[in-house]
Amino acid sequence: MMPTGTALLLIVAALIYFGVGQRLLDRMQLTDTQALIAIALMIGGSFITIPLYQGRTSVNLNVGGAVVPLALVIYLLVRADTARERIRSLVAALVTGGIVYGVSQFTDFDPSSPSLFIDPLWLFSIVAGVVGYLSGRSRRASFIAGVLGLLTVDIVHLGLALANNMATRVVLGGAGVFDATIVAGLIAVALAEFVGETRERIAGGGGEA
Repeated sequence: MMPTGTALLLIVAALIYFGVGQRLLDRMQLTDTQALIAIALMIGGSFITIPLYQGRTSVNLNVGGAVVPLALVIYLLVRADTARERIRSLVAALVTGGIVYGVSQFTDFDPSSPSLFIDPLWLFSIVAGVVGYLSGRSRRASFIAGVLGLLTVDIVHLGLALANNMATRVVLGGAGVFDATIVAGLIAVALAEFVGETRERIAGGGGEA
């Protein structure tokens, strides 16, 4: 079965190819070609994991789930219109990461638990997407907050594993994190687009990117 993140990326790629997402890409300051290249790199890179440190706690880096999304976030930050937008995006990412981490501490994700009402992937993705939009508001800031917020949580978990010398293998941006990151980014942008479009129609044009 195709992973959720990969399936969504393929759907987004199809929409971009047929011109459906052109207006949103303009708001994100991405061309069709840039967006399709980023998607291809994320899908292809999801199969590439680079070992960074081998020990009791082994550290690895997934190209598609961490390197490419982070590069896209940096690109969007560099292309931001103002320093205020950059700061707001980074603060939004920290807020998103903090809330997702807090949810992870108070939620029982044991598959055998009768209290498990939603897959962790979807819970983290929805929380990150919604908080990312509420914190960032603009399309670019919402995407940055959703993606960078989840990557921040991944890094925090790595830090805890190293600090406690846990016998585990950590893959930054790997496995479910890849799916959650993609879903969170898409949810955040979709919310920003929907609300932004609605506000613009009510106001008769204009609005924030």
